[in-house]
Amino acid sequence: MNDFDVPDGIDVLRVFCGPDGRHGNALGVVREGGAYPDEASRQTLARTLGFSETVFVDDPERGRVDIYTPGLRLPFAGHPLVGAAWLLDLELLELPVGDVFARQDGEFTWISARPEWAPPRMLERYASAAEVDALTGPPPGEGWLYAWAWEDEAAGRVRARAFPRRDDGIGEDEATGAAALLLSAALGRALNIRQGRGSQILTAPAPDGTVEVGGRVLLLNAVPAGV
Repeated sequence: MNDFDVPDGIDVLRVFCGPDGRHGNALGVVREGGAYPDEASRQTLARTLGFSETVFVDDPERGRVDIYTPGLRLPFAGHPLVGAAWLLDLELLELPVGDVFARQDGEFTWISARPEWAPPRMLERYASAAEVDALTGPPPGEGWLYAWAWEDEAAGRVRARAFPRRDDGIGEDEATGAAALLLSAALGRALNIRQGRGSQILTAPAPDGTVEVGGRVLLLNAVPAGV
C-alpha cells in the first residue's frame, strides 16, 4: 500500500530528493497516456491527484510526454521531466517546445533544456537564507515567485523556496526544476540548491546556452495497469 489514493496504472515518484532520500516533489506518471485521450480528462486527473505536476506518457519509445499542474497544461517543467527520464530510462524527451536530452550520472538524473522554454518566474533575492526560511507562506503579490538567497556564494550553494501564487491548491512548490534552471542561467553558474523542506537541485550551464538540471528520484509506488 502507499500513502496516495491514485488510480490504477499511475506511478508516484519523488523528484529532487535530499541526500538522505527524504523530501523531493511528488510526481504522478501516467505510463499509458492514451487512457486519458484529451486535455480535459488529463486536467481533471491532475486536479484530482493534486500533485504539483502530473506527466502523461504518449510515446515511451520516443519520449513524448504531456505535463499538467492541477490547474493548467505546461509546455515545460523540470521535475516531471527528470522523473520521467529516470522512470522510463530515456535519453530524449519530446516536448512541443523542443527536444530535452537526459542522462544518468550515478544517483543523479539530469535533463538539458533552454531557459526560454521555462514558464516565467520572478526570481527574488533575499539578504540571507534565514530570511527565506522565515517565510510563513507566499509573500503578498501576484505571479510565480522563486525566493532565494546565498547560503555560500563562493561554493554556489543556494537556499530557495517557491510560491506559485495561483489558485490551484499548491501554496508552495517543494522542488522546482524550471525555476532552478532560470536562476542558474541568470547567474551564469552552476548551483547546488536546497529548496523547500530539504529537496536538492543541481544545475550546470553549458556553453551552448542550455542548462542542465539534475537530482535524485525515488519510486514511491508502481501500480500495474488494470489491477
